[in-house]
Amino acid sequence: MTTNTRPETEAGRKKVEKTDAEWRAELTPEQYAVTRQQATERPGTGPYLHEKRAGLYTCVACGAPLFRSETKYESGSGWPSFYAAVGDDAIGEVTDRSHGMVRTEIVCASCEAHLGHLFPDGPNPTGLRYCTNGTALKLKPDDGSEG
Repeated sequence: MTTNTRPETEAGRKKVEKTDAEWRAELTPEQYAVTRQQATERPGTGPYLHEKRAGLYTCVACGAPLFRSETKYESGSGWPSFYAAVGDDAIGEVTDRSHGMVRTEIVCASCEAHLGHLFPDGPNPTGLRYCTNGTALKLKPDDGSEG
């Protein structure tokens, strides 16, 4: 499949752009609904909620690095939560005015896949909670096992 790229981000990361048909062909129906249509998995049902292995969490759509396992914590929200991204250029933020409220949506900075939402109620050292859909993530374990 062809992957088109947009100009590089400030940090040099290529922007991934694909057609809707390409996204549908590459992602499962649930992954497509979450990452491309801003759906949300039901709390407590997605992958990685109770995952404890060390590794790198990447975008399920494009493979871009997003979070390290060391920043994952149990928030009690029902979704995998992290207090920091792997870098300042990993996550994009979008104002979300859906459902009668104003929230900060988090997206993959490389392909704009919907990941979840950002809240200011996380632990130290950042005080942030990147509340993510496990369906939008893929774990690459440090031990080389299958994620």
